[in-house]
Amino acid sequence: MLDLIKYLVEQFAEDRSNIEYKVEETDDAVNVTVLLSDSDMGKVIGKQGKIAKAMRTLVRAATPRDSKKYNVEIKEHGGEQA
Repeated sequence: MLDLIKYLVEQFAEDRSNIEYKVEETDDAVNVTVLLSDSDMGKVIGKQGKIAKAMRTLVRAATPRDSKKYNVEIKEHGGEQA
């Protein structure tokens, strides 16, 4: 599933070398935090968050029923949430 998230993010980001992925696994979920540069935040999130919402929907749809839930969070390298 992480490969799908990486593929989707890299389609919109221009500075691909400056992308970090942090994965935290709990009992019932996998939290994936995508850290981007400031210049790529708007491109990956999209107007009114439409691209980010579509990305989360695709990840949710691709996750098998009996596996852990994937949560995708997009943040700037500075630490501000988006």
